[in-house]
Amino acid sequence: MTAPRLLAVLLNYRTAEMTARAADSAMHALGRLPAEMVIVDNDSGDGSFEALSAHVTERGWDNVRVIESGWNGGYGAGNNVGMRAGLSDGSAPDFYYLLNSDAFPAPDAIEVLYDHLVQNPKVGFVGSHIHGEDGDGHVTAFRFPSVLSEFEGAARTGPITRLLAHHRMPLDQLPIRPERVDWLAGASLMMRREVLEEIGLFDETFFLYFEETDLCLRAARAGWPTWYIPQSRVAHIGSVSTGMKTWDRVPGFWLDSRSHYFTKNHGWLTAVLATKAHVLGGLIWRLRAAIQSRPPADPKHFLRDLIAHDFRALWPWKVKARQIRPLGDKTHDPA
Repeated sequence: MTAPRLLAVLLNYRTAEMTARAADSAMHALGRLPAEMVIVDNDSGDGSFEALSAHVTERGWDNVRVIESGWNGGYGAGNNVGMRAGLSDGSAPDFYYLLNSDAFPAPDAIEVLYDHLVQNPKVGFVGSHIHGEDGDGHVTAFRFPSVLSEFEGAARTGPITRLLAHHRMPLDQLPIRPERVDWLAGASLMMRREVLEEIGLFDETFFLYFEETDLCLRAARAGWPTWYIPQSRVAHIGSVSTGMKTWDRVPGFWLDSRSHYFTKNHGWLTAVLATKAHVLGGLIWRLRAAIQSRPPADPKHFLRDLIAHDFRALWPWKVKARQIRPLGDKTHDPA
């Protein structure tokens, strides 16, 4: 029986040096797997494509291609370009592996995910244990967002968290053995082609954030679970391309993604309730912070921006989503 073939997709946006380092780690981890890699430059416009092409040539990799997306449609759209590119012979792989440009797999990390999909044909997606360069684990395994998770996450208050423990979006503790979860961050994620052929690729309405959540939800609704595999370990710097750690104010694309996720998957009314729940929780936190002289926990004007954004956006006749095209459709819609 022929071993399943794998396509690794590495997305770059203006981090060519970091992406080259991630490619080196990934190629080492791919080892003897029947695999190829495609590096997608997401319209960086800074010489990244040329630098990465030169890096591949210098390394002498004959199973790695560097391609250009042609436009920057965000994380999901860029990865879609890589997945639609397929293998070099024009065929589609059995598995796709997505790796962030600031993530560095351990030597066996990719093989561990690959083996889990091979041995568990009913599992749709698998993801790694993500840790910082200091070894500390990052919270990357979650429950699906809900109205109650929005309230709990914004309130950040012990009694509320204990009361709503089973609705809290981050898992209380990262599993120490393989375990089914609702969704995983996409820093190191392997997906079965059969699932994507059934549910489609990333929804390109999301520019950044919530796209993995949406994809895992669509897979779960189609009967394809997502599993967290802690034995697959990947070091991750985090937010290098997006700058999330240094946000002074939450950008509009994050607010757009949040409202689209709730509206698309749960309806307009739930989206409104989720925002109201977040605002109520946020006010509880701010009252507590004022009493206890705590520093702000959110970027500037976050609640005000959230309310103003959703007042404008959360109307049924204003929701505009791009089509989720099938795996074989290589066109794109930059509008």
